[in-house]
Order: sequence, then C-alpha cells, then structure tokens
Amino acid sequence: MTTSTGTLDGARTAAGPARPDDLAAALLTPEARRDPYPFYAHMRTTDPVHRSHRGVWYLTRYADVEAALGDLRLSNDRDRMTRAYTALGGDLKALSRLTDRLGRVMTNTDPPDHARLRKLANRAFTARRVEALRGRVQAIVDRLVDEAVAAGPDLDLIEAVASPLPMSVVCELFGIPDEDRPRVQNWFRRFGRLSEDIDKSEAAIDQYEEYLSGLIRERRHRPGDDLISALVATQSHDDRLTDSELLSTCFVLITAGDETTTHLIANSVLALLRHPDQLARLRADPALARAAVEELARYDTVTQAIVRVVAEDLEIGGRTLREGELVYLFLGATNRDPARFENPDRLDLTRPGNRHLSFGHGPHFCLGAPLAKLQAEIAIGTLVRRLPGLRLTDGAVLDWRPNPLQRRLCALPLTHRP
Repeated sequence: MTTSTGTLDGARTAAGPARPDDLAAALLTPEARRDPYPFYAHMRTTDPVHRSHRGVWYLTRYADVEAALGDLRLSNDRDRMTRAYTALGGDLKALSRLTDRLGRVMTNTDPPDHARLRKLANRAFTARRVEALRGRVQAIVDRLVDEAVAAGPDLDLIEAVASPLPMSVVCELFGIPDEDRPRVQNWFRRFGRLSEDIDKSEAAIDQYEEYLSGLIRERRHRPGDDLISALVATQSHDDRLTDSELLSTCFVLITAGDETTTHLIANSVLALLRHPDQLARLRADPALARAAVEELARYDTVTQAIVRVVAEDLEIGGRTLREGELVYLFLGATNRDPARFENPDRLDLTRPGNRHLSFGHGPHFCLGAPLAKLQAEIAIGTLVRRLPGLRLTDGAVLDWRPNPLQRRLCALPLTHRP
C-alpha cells in the first residue's frame, strides 16, 4: 500500500511536451500514461537528480535510487511525510485520513519501530508458509481459467483472473471464511479508491476494521493454521505487537499486495503478447516461469515510484537534499537504466543478474514480494500453457489508470479463440 495521493508535486493537469521543469505535469499526460519510459530516459540523461521549482526531488538513476532506499536519512515516517506535504500546500485529505486510520505500521515507520514490527511480521509471514500455498494457488488459478473458458472466447483478464486470484489467496492465508469473502472483496474495491470517494472508502474501512477485530478476538480463543493466528501468537513475546499494531498490521498485510499482484499479472501478460518471441520461449520452456516473472516485473513496473522525505541533509549525485524535502524514487526509471541493465528496453526472459527494484530494496523491501511472485508465476504459466490462442481482442483500446505512481490497466480485453 502506498501513502500517496496519486499526484506529483501538486500537479493535477498537464499540457505541452515533457521538460525537466514540468516532469510532474508531463507524467500526467495521456502519452505518459501509455508509455512513461521515454520520459524517464530523458530525465536520466538530462537531470537525473532533479529538483522541481517547488523543491521536490525526482531520482531516476538505478545507483541513486538503490542507495536512497537503504539510507535512513530518507524517511518513510507518517508524521514527517504529512508535514512535508503540508509545507507544499497539497491536498492531504485522502493521505492524512488513510494514514491516521492505519496507525503506526511498518510501512509508514522508520527504525527502530519498523525493525520491531517487521521482525514480528516475519515470524508469521515465512517463506515456508508462502511456498505451502503453491498447490492451493494452482487450484485457484485452474478454477478461474475454467470459469473464463466456460464463459466464452472473450474475457477481461483483470476481472476474470488477475483480480480475483490475490483476493482468494489472501483469504486462504488469513483464514477468512468462504462465506465472508464477497463482503471483504467489496470493501477492498471501495477503500482502494480513497482519493475518488473518501466518505464511501472510510465507511468501508470502518466495516473492515470491525470485521478484522472480530476475527482477531476469535483466533485468540480458537487459533488455527493461518496468518492472523500466527500474528496473535507474537503477542506472547517481549517485543509483542500492541492490540492497535496487531489490527493495523493485519489490515496492511491483507490489503497491500492485492492491487500490486493483480497488475503484475496483467502487465506481464500484456508484455508477453506484445513480444511473441518471448511468449514462444516461455511456451516452449515452462521452467522459465520463475525467471520470467522477475524480468516482467522489471520491464513494466507496477509501482512506478515511491516517496520519501529527507530526515537529515544528504548528498546524492552531487546535489544536497535538505531536511523536510520530498523525494520521489522512480523505480520504473531505475529498471530501464542502461547503466545497470544491458538493452533495458528489451524484454528478455533469460536476462542474467536481474536485480530490479520493483519490490524495493533495503529495510522496506516488500514483505509480500514472494507471495506476489508465486501467484504471478503460476497464473502466467497456466495461461500460457492452457490458452495457446490467447491474444489481445481485435481493436482493443487499452487505458491506464491516471495515477503516475502506479502502472495499472483499467482492463485487459483478450480472446482465447484457437
């Protein structure tokens, strides 16, 4: 989950060509929504550590962003972030109300609080627990593909597979009963659009928190083999989660990977369809699926940028960033940096040394990355194997959501006619 309002540097409208002085506006244009990567290439070449006229920094080089992600002088703290946005005079209604509801969770704290909360979540969210879901994820994907095929030769991949898959998996992982899942999915949809309708989103958050609180109380009395029970068990440790932290941690872990996983799958399938040579390689060698996910995550990054605030003056690329200034780290730009990746604009499923930054780096590396990758690996591999005739619907016009920090399709219309 990101703590952004979906705008850059306060910009909301745009006109004219991309220039270093108006990168924020340029990234909001329809052209950039379709393909932001030429804009990033321009920034890396002309002004890779760019300071806007409003005092906001944009970093687009791999080396700079990788270092920044591990530098504790760049803060992810909720209160610092709110002060920085307020200083710019931005519209903080959506940002502040959401972060207030989430409380101090590991996604919006710095060490030492972050390290304590992350360690406790790691005890529950283990690699063994994720890998144990492989068979269940495969069964869910097979069921979704069966239903899509039965419905006819045309489908929206997001609606049919990419969106319901992570919802089903997270319900399995957290032990959410089958009969409750439609309600949970409806809440996800409503508070996932906080900036569009704050009142409805917050009502959904109220209902969802009340529901989660009930699950937590139940698991205290009747623990099971699920992640909520495992998190409840951490309260027996000396550095235990408080009740508020437990609720917020469950909230974030359940919701954070939903949209990211959905659009990792959608972006990946679109990239493969646009690169038939790579699709043929994967079809000929299904064992490439795991490596393919790494390359697909690099090639068209879902989380295009994340935000930090300067907690202490520091120098990056020969320029001094001052305390209190906002910094946008463009992961999408770093993943196409020719200084780090050979032929970065080429999709290569066998790319060696693929250390992309799509899931972050350093202390805030995405805890749910292994689960997102597992779902993408199984979903993409199954679609390629079972639907050899899969292609974009004739005449399909693709539209991307108007949030420059996220690379998300509105729909992905496909046909699977033989």
